[in-house]
Amino acid sequence: MESFRRILKSNEYKKMLRIGITGNIGSGKTTVCNLFEILGVPVIYADKVSRTLLDEDEIVKEAVKELLGPESYLSSGQPDRAFIASRVFSDKEALRALNNVIHPRVHQVVRDWFDQLPPDTPYALEEAALLVESGGFRLLDMLILVIAPEELRIDRVIYRDASKREQVEARIRNQMKEDEKRKFCDYVIVNDGTQLLLPQVHKIHMELLD
Repeated sequence: MESFRRILKSNEYKKMLRIGITGNIGSGKTTVCNLFEILGVPVIYADKVSRTLLDEDEIVKEAVKELLGPESYLSSGQPDRAFIASRVFSDKEALRALNNVIHPRVHQVVRDWFDQLPPDTPYALEEAALLVESGGFRLLDMLILVIAPEELRIDRVIYRDASKREQVEARIRNQMKEDEKRKFCDYVIVNDGTQLLLPQVHKIHMELLD
């Protein structure tokens, strides 16, 4: 992996690096991405892209209705997110099918976004929770993983979303374990509340600019 990094950053290889940043629910990916943005790094949030597609993309909307039923959308045309979540987070097959509907469209939007960035951009980030699970990491040059202890992640999500513990635990069960995700990642950022984030982010930033 280290030799691959050297090739990517060599003078002979003048390519903007497309880097993913991932982590399980409650790990603090968005907070880490905000720090990269402060350093001037472009970031696209794949989960926001997904929400926009659910709201606006007619092909996605029809596919979701066919998969989960017409109740997936309200009379206003907006997705019934509570209904969708209740269907997929307790059914791995339904979740996999939903991801198969949305992820290819998300990948296309993200690829177009990368392509439209200024050519002298050193690197840019795609933030997504399921980059490993969806296979999206294969479209990227490197991958950063944000980790945190599971109990802390559960507490964060309960506080953030006013969720019930069992709801958060159900979502965690549908994500790959952190130890498994580490095998696919080039960098790891620890967000456990005891280690400062900015020095970790800055160190990676400087290495990527080197």
